[in-house]
Amino acid sequence: MGRLLYANRNLFYIASMYEWSDTDLMFRDVLRGFIEKEIRPHVDKLESGELPPYDIIRKMFAAFGIDEMARESLAKALAREEAGESAPAKSGGMGGSPGMAALLNIEIAGVSLGLVASMGVSLGLTAGTIRSRGTLAQKKRWLPELVTMEKVGAWAITEPDSGSDAFGGMKSTVRRDGEDYILNGQKTFITNGPYADVIIVYAKLDEGDASVDRRDRKVLAFVLDKGMEGLTQGAPFKKMGMNSSPTGELFFDNVRITRDRLLGETEEGGKSDGKDSAKESFSAERIGIAYLSLGIIEQCLKLCTAYAKSRKLWGREIAQFQLIQLKLAEMEVARINVQNMVFSAIERAGAGKPVSLSEASAMKLYSSRAATDVAMEAVQLFGGNGYMAEYRVEQLARDAKSLMIYAGSNEIQVTHIAKGLLAE
Repeated sequence: MGRLLYANRNLFYIASMYEWSDTDLMFRDVLRGFIEKEIRPHVDKLESGELPPYDIIRKMFAAFGIDEMARESLAKALAREEAGESAPAKSGGMGGSPGMAALLNIEIAGVSLGLVASMGVSLGLTAGTIRSRGTLAQKKRWLPELVTMEKVGAWAITEPDSGSDAFGGMKSTVRRDGEDYILNGQKTFITNGPYADVIIVYAKLDEGDASVDRRDRKVLAFVLDKGMEGLTQGAPFKKMGMNSSPTGELFFDNVRITRDRLLGETEEGGKSDGKDSAKESFSAERIGIAYLSLGIIEQCLKLCTAYAKSRKLWGREIAQFQLIQLKLAEMEVARINVQNMVFSAIERAGAGKPVSLSEASAMKLYSSRAATDVAMEAVQLFGGNGYMAEYRVEQLARDAKSLMIYAGSNEIQVTHIAKGLLAE
């Protein structure tokens, strides 16, 4: 499949897949045209929060037929499941090839990282979790409108006192009340939280036994809908970066939840285990960070190469200076490394050999560091211009930094990587 090589301080991941297919490249070229026409002119409004990203995403889905592909793919999968045929569980799914889905994320990330983050959480985490953990009835109930982005999804696990310690520090609780559950608590830093129509919420089961340590209590996952009594969706936060993705808090005040909203509709069995469900999503989310990182790196390299050829000092293009060439060369090394990680992930997914949690953490750790380093060097290469919002490297630097925190801080990735190594 692939092998790891180390050279100085840089990681080289050599994968069998080494380039995009002709079909992927055709899709990329058309996608770039759409981005230039329909996304880039609205970046300032997206960044200010004046324009939520969802209508643009829906327009893109309609333009490329992604909504129809997703709808048809889901219908076939549900029909197979209803007929009792086994089929591998897929993530949220957009239809099309894995390469096309990857390119969609990569290309948009270089222009509006928040837009692709909002899309990824709605499709990958929300729809993906329902698809892998829900009953057939739950899939039929929520997935059709989620996979087409007609409805926006949110995935709520993080709390004010439980970021990296997501399960141990979780304070949101559900208690049984007859056949129903009563949910209380708070979630924060929830992507799409302010506008979400469908929300997956993780909470600890409170069975009234004080002798059971809160950290060890069972975690259950529920599907909530916008407008439920007791559910409050807070206003979007003001953030350093990723501003085109609305992020906010969720509050639960005695929210009554019927059993048909319990993911899997049972407290027993593998699918009902909220911890396993979340860990499954963690891997997908962290692999996705490599895609987003590659988009930022490619955009920085493109902007820096063009700027180095046009900017002159002492009568010469700065591209002729060796120090500038070194910066560009190191950006290209980062691009190759992260791209090969992406190729490996795509190939393994296609072969039915998913990336483990520790490997996904390694991909996230390396690629987010690389994207942040490249983006900060891009600002430096642009000099004073790079510090101005008029030049997009300023936005890319703020966006890149979020990738070192998003999907679990990089510090916690080290722990997961080490656990994977020590368990061998």
